[in-house]
Amino acid sequence: MFDQFTLGIEEEFQIVDPLTRELKSHVTEFLDEGKMILGEQIKPEMIQSQIEVGTGICKNIQEARADISNLRGVISSLAEKNGLKIVAASTHPISRWQDQTVFEDERYELLVEELQNVARSLLIFGLHVHVGVADPERRIHIMNAARYFLPHVLALSTSSPFWMGQNTGLKSYRTEVFKKFPRTDIPDHFDSYSGFQRYIDLLVKTNCINDGKKIWWDLRPHPFFPTLEFRICDIPTRVDDTVAIAGLFQAIVARLTGLIEKNLGFRLYRRMLIQENKWRAVRWGLDGMMIDFGKNKEVPTKDLVRELLDFVDPVLDELGSRKEVEHIHTILERRTSADEQLRVYKETNDLKAVVDRLIELTAENVPKNVDLTVGKAAMAPSTIAK
Repeated sequence: MFDQFTLGIEEEFQIVDPLTRELKSHVTEFLDEGKMILGEQIKPEMIQSQIEVGTGICKNIQEARADISNLRGVISSLAEKNGLKIVAASTHPISRWQDQTVFEDERYELLVEELQNVARSLLIFGLHVHVGVADPERRIHIMNAARYFLPHVLALSTSSPFWMGQNTGLKSYRTEVFKKFPRTDIPDHFDSYSGFQRYIDLLVKTNCINDGKKIWWDLRPHPFFPTLEFRICDIPTRVDDTVAIAGLFQAIVARLTGLIEKNLGFRLYRRMLIQENKWRAVRWGLDGMMIDFGKNKEVPTKDLVRELLDFVDPVLDELGSRKEVEHIHTILERRTSADEQLRVYKETNDLKAVVDRLIELTAENVPKNVDLTVGKAAMAPSTIAK
C-alpha cells in the first residue's frame, strides 16, 4: 500500500546579489543553461528575481531528498557562476516589490492584467509538496481531513518575518501577502469529488477562471495530476527542514488513508475554526498557542505538533521515513528560519546580516560545486509541475 504515496517537491528561490544583498532580476541570465541541465525541472516565476525547481516523481522520501538537494546544488552553482547567490526564505528582508521586473510571459501578463497590484506585489516564495493519491474521490476525503493539520505544519515552516525593510511582527508575512489573491487560504470541505468538480465547472463557466490552476488553496487536488498538493508552507531555509515537512505531509496522507480503509472517520472541522489556528501560526509560529478543538481549549502549538507526530507514527516505518520525519523534533527545539532571522537581527540590527545568514543556511547540507555538464547534474526525467 505504501508505495502509492509518491512525492513531488517544488521550491521557489530568491536570486540575490551578494554585495548589495538585494534581489537581482537576473533569472534570464542562467535560465537557458539551467534548462539544458535540468530540463523542465527548472522554471521561471512571475518575478525575474525568482527561480523555481521541482523534483521528479519520487517513490519515497530518500529519493525526494536526493533530488531536491541536487536541485539546490545545481541552482546554487548556476547562481555562483553568474556572481549571485540563492536564498530559501518566503520574503526578502530588504527588497521592495515595486523595484522588481515581471518575467515576460503571456501567462504572467494576463495575471497582472486581471489582478493589477495584487499580482505585482506578490514578492513571495513558497514550498509546494505533492503526495500521490490515485483515486479522485479519496483525494477529496483526505483533503477534508488533512485541512485540520495545515496550521501545525505552517508553524514548522515559517521563514518570512520581514517585509520591505520592516519587522512585520509576524512569523509568516508571506501568508498575509498571498491572501490578497482570490481563491486562497484553507479550503472548505466537499461531500464528493463530483461536488468539487461542479464548483470548478461553475467558475470556468462564469469566467472566474480558465482552469483549476487558479484555485490557490493551501491544499488542493491538483488539476492535472493524481496528487494532493500542500501549498500552505513558507519555504524552509534549510533543506533538511523541507525534507522533514514533505515526509510529514506524506505520512498524514498515508495515515488518513489507513483510517478510511478501516471505515474509521476523522472529525471534520469548519473552515472558520481552522482559520483561527492558521492565524496563530502566522503570528506566533511555534511560540504561540493553538486551539485543541477536541478539548475546546488553548494548548501550546508545540504540543499539538507532537500530537501530530504521534498520530502519524504508525505509518513511518512502512513509509521508510522515520528518520526524516523525526527531524521535526529538531525544528521544535531549534525553531524555524523566521526565529533565526529575528535572532540575527536582534543581535546585529542589520538586515544585510540577516540575508548573509539566509545565504549560509540555504547551502547547508547541499552539494557544493555541482558538475554543470549537461546530463550529469539532472537526476529525474519527469517532473511534478504547477
